[in-house]
Amino acid sequence: MLQEFLFSKIHRATVTDANLNYVGSITIDETLMEASKIKEWQKVEILDVNNGERFQTYIIKGTPNSGCICLNGAAARKVQPGDKVIIVSYVQLTPDEIDKHKPTVVMVDEKNKITEIH
Repeated sequence: MLQEFLFSKIHRATVTDANLNYVGSITIDETLMEASKIKEWQKVEILDVNNGERFQTYIIKGTPNSGCICLNGAAARKVQPGDKVIIVSYVQLTPDEIDKHKPTVVMVDEKNKITEIH
């Protein structure tokens, strides 16, 4: 039996852009992706702290150290630049893996620069 747990999250990132005229996804600064152990094309859940929206999309790699958090396509209608979002990924674990698992939490500042990694 598999159970779903938090794998990683980027906590309270600031949306830098919302691009409606794009096929879809979220573009994330590659430095943040590496710190949070998430991969390009991976499914993530986006939690908008400002308006309560929760939705899923997939990741496109952004320029390293750019601070880019850009919602693309239909997701662009759910956020505004300046909104705070929590970007969450999950993992399915077996009972044997659960006790050893520890999620990665990346804390960022107003410019999406890493301040802490837990």
